[in-house]
Amino acid sequence: MRKIEGVKIKELTVHQDIPDTDQNKTNLGFLIEILRDDDDLLKRFGQTTFTVTYEDTVKAFHWHKRQDDLWFVASGKAIIVLHDIRENSPTIGVTQVISSGDNDYKLILIPSGVAHGYKVISKKPVLLFYHTTCSYDPLNPDEERIPWDDPEINFDWDAV
Repeated sequence: MRKIEGVKIKELTVHQDIPDTDQNKTNLGFLIEILRDDDDLLKRFGQTTFTVTYEDTVKAFHWHKRQDDLWFVASGKAIIVLHDIRENSPTIGVTQVISSGDNDYKLILIPSGVAHGYKVISKKPVLLFYHTTCSYDPLNPDEERIPWDDPEINFDWDAV
């Protein structure tokens, strides 16, 4: 599968987190460093947003003219679909599919001009955090919509 120019994926390391109050060490959690200032991912910081989406839901497609997105699926499992619509990109027209979520943690940089969306493929809801390079402006939103079943992208959501 071809990767889209400018998309970066940071594979995340899960560290065992030992609680102070569980003497039997039976309820071991985990800790993940998601985003660091030395990751070289965001050109600048705008805001962080959190969303919850349920099984079999498709949220697609949209894209931004100015802002980059960094997506992190904290819980549940999603198939993330990216489609490059940038006119001067060497990967224009390429669709990239990325699995992310429980036991497959990663941080995904989605450059401006790349259409993106996702489908929840787990019974458990998807808890998605996304960091952007611009704050949301309701008077001038940087969000362009494309139908989830756009014939040019031609992505088969039922196949995932």
